[in-house]
Amino acid sequence: MTHINIKEILWKLHIDSLTAMQQTTVEEYRKGKDLVLLSPTGSGKTIAYLLPLVQSLKNENVLQAVVLVPSRELALQIEQVFKSMGTGIPVMSCYGGRPAMDEHRTMKSLNPQVIIGTPGRMNDHLNKGNIDASHVHTLVIDEFDKCLEMGFQEEMSEVIAQIPYLKRRFLLSATDAPAIPRFVSEGDFLKLNFLEDEEQIPERIKVYTVKSPEKDKLEVLSKLLCYLGDKSSLVFVNYRESVERVYRYLLQEGISCEMFHGGMEQKDRERALYKFSNGSCNVFVSTDLAARGLDIPNIDHVIHYHLPLNEDAYIHRNGRTARWDASGNVFLILGPEEYLPEFIQQIPEDYVWEGPKPEPAKPQWVTLYIGKGKKDKINKVDIVGFLSKVGGLGKSDIGRIDVKEHYAFVAIRRNLLKETLAAVSGQKIKGIKTIIEKTK
Repeated sequence: MTHINIKEILWKLHIDSLTAMQQTTVEEYRKGKDLVLLSPTGSGKTIAYLLPLVQSLKNENVLQAVVLVPSRELALQIEQVFKSMGTGIPVMSCYGGRPAMDEHRTMKSLNPQVIIGTPGRMNDHLNKGNIDASHVHTLVIDEFDKCLEMGFQEEMSEVIAQIPYLKRRFLLSATDAPAIPRFVSEGDFLKLNFLEDEEQIPERIKVYTVKSPEKDKLEVLSKLLCYLGDKSSLVFVNYRESVERVYRYLLQEGISCEMFHGGMEQKDRERALYKFSNGSCNVFVSTDLAARGLDIPNIDHVIHYHLPLNEDAYIHRNGRTARWDASGNVFLILGPEEYLPEFIQQIPEDYVWEGPKPEPAKPQWVTLYIGKGKKDKINKVDIVGFLSKVGGLGKSDIGRIDVKEHYAFVAIRRNLLKETLAAVSGQKIKGIKTIIEKTK
């Protein structure tokens, strides 16, 4: 087995110690049982299964574990957490919306020991013979309930049928999962339930109602966001068309925002998510697609522009804020004929407008697009060095950096944008000429 130092990994992840849920999961995983872990959104389930998973891998350059997920965003998020652990174990994600041929090339050069993928794309690679599953001993299905809800039963069944020597199964869910279908396993699963006695909303979240005198709540939403300033706010609406309508209105009002829904191109979703995550925009307008599977740290406010359709949606939306031990606020905007649904147990406070309406706040950061990436042998260290020496930026002026295969995103201080672009214009990174511009 691979020698993995858990304390070193936690240090790299900036985590002081494991939670009770994570500690129990690690201990039970090591006993070799098939597990179902039920734990709330934002409680750290990814770490709970990745820690014992990496310890179970042999020091061989063959695929040994498959993690199935319902969405591209979750695949990318888990891949990022895995890489942040700093184990050196090769890992990659596979998902639709990009050429399978590019992924196959990466597989051949990387020889991943772990693949994180959506069921459809995993079947694509397995059916083409791109993946040798003969050494895979562990299957994880993250957001198992969501996979079933989205109708992935047949595709998941097909993946499992093509893994001949599977020994371990681990299912994860943020809701009390339905019965485990036979295609997963006919064996006994040990259920680790950390949902019991969970409050609808932890005490560290404050809940407010915001009254809108008009049925159309756009004006009140805009006003609320101005009062919330440059803090990060996630606005939930129930329909894709509404996402676009709200987004366009807020832009007209001068509010820095991005939108996110399942009908968007993958590259546009990635860019929007990146800008919100790195602080380049303050407001993220989304359907419930953003209620699960996205690891966006430090969201200060969750705003229900449309009331959630059921209690599960309410809990998952609110789980985006106050993650780990942070605090947060939840706002429910009520039109003149709207009332709080019965499933909302807390009695919210009425939000009080204090002082005159502020001007829309500008984000502290802005995102640069760099037209070269991993395939061009460009990494984070190269980008930091380039922006420091050529761009004249200090360490605290450079925020989050994300290097993709063919391009990179980097956050820098908004007030330094013009002079930075002027300084790097026409300059080369590692001797390579490239486009460097503000991300649209």
